[in-house]
Amino acid sequence: MSVEQVQASAGKFQRKIQWRNAREYVAAFAVVVFFGYEFTRAADSLARVGFSLIIAGMCHMVWQLHSKGSWRPLPKDAGLSSCIEFKRRELERQRDLLSHVWSWYLGPLIPGLAVLIVDFSLAMQGHVKHAGLLVAAYALFVAGIFIGIAKLNSYAARTLQRQIDELDEAGR
Repeated sequence: MSVEQVQASAGKFQRKIQWRNAREYVAAFAVVVFFGYEFTRAADSLARVGFSLIIAGMCHMVWQLHSKGSWRPLPKDAGLSSCIEFKRRELERQRDLLSHVWSWYLGPLIPGLAVLIVDFSLAMQGHVKHAGLLVAAYALFVAGIFIGIAKLNSYAARTLQRQIDELDEAGR
């Protein structure tokens, strides 16, 4: 591998990280705006608590993504070995971030969603036949989405690990 090849590869990876983060920031902004609007419309305190917890969870997620998952520029004057080491560290950093998605991304949203599910359950009681089934279906749907997100991030982490392994093989 030449310095130029490693720099090009690192640049491509950095752009990929920038776009991923930009998508996450836009999605988080949309979620915060939506739940902020719902907060202003909520008639009961429990729903407001749930909306507030989701907004706080999204803010935590954005902070973690920014502080732990932002791209770092490749040193312009780096030689081949320092370029490879830089790329390896960046791959490891992103792999670690994706491997712990429950702690920084999904986990902080669970309290707010749990409160909203309880609020939804209480609102449905006495008004909708088989409200428990409806609430359970909603909770399973949300759980399925979370599990899907976790699996996608786990797959991406394994892909990054394979790239790390390839760099290690090339360095031997």
